[in-house]
Amino acid sequence: MATTKASKPVKRIAGVRKRQTVGESIIDGLRQAVAWTKGENENVRVTMVHVPEVDVREVRAKMGLSQAQFATRFGLPPATLRNWEQGRSRPDAPTRVLLAVIAKHPEAVEDVLGKTG
Repeated sequence: MATTKASKPVKRIAGVRKRQTVGESIIDGLRQAVAWTKGENENVRVTMVHVPEVDVREVRAKMGLSQAQFATRFGLPPATLRNWEQGRSRPDAPTRVLLAVIAKHPEAVEDVLGKTG
């Protein structure tokens, strides 16, 4: 498989270049993912993202909010917030990303969720 200057995947069929359909591109990506997980990393592009660790208690305290207020404002279950703060569990990766955004730009999350008391 080759790529054009615009990085659009193309296939060569009987010497003729043919653009991949969206479905073919998805299937090709899945094949690459399976190959990568098997350690066959030939021509596989992998993007790794660092997901930050967030001290939920520290973020909440800096905002001057109680657990109930923080949970209500950002749509989190209060019991889950308590468990995170007490170390009984920890937020999953997508939630840690949300918490990192809350730590730096709480107004953005409030804007998306609609401001609450």
